[in-house]
Amino acid sequence: MCNGQRHITNNLRVIRHAWHFYHALVLVITAVCGGIGIACLTP
Repeated sequence: MCNGQRHITNNLRVIRHAWHFYHALVLVITAVCGGIGIACLTP
């Protein structure tokens, strides 16, 4: 039973890291696209 609990905890840790990575990636893409959009709009 202890091994199963550890497996669940490891899965939650991986999911949490993946979630943070996804949000960081979205933030970077948003910043880059925003920068390109501002560069295109400025004369």
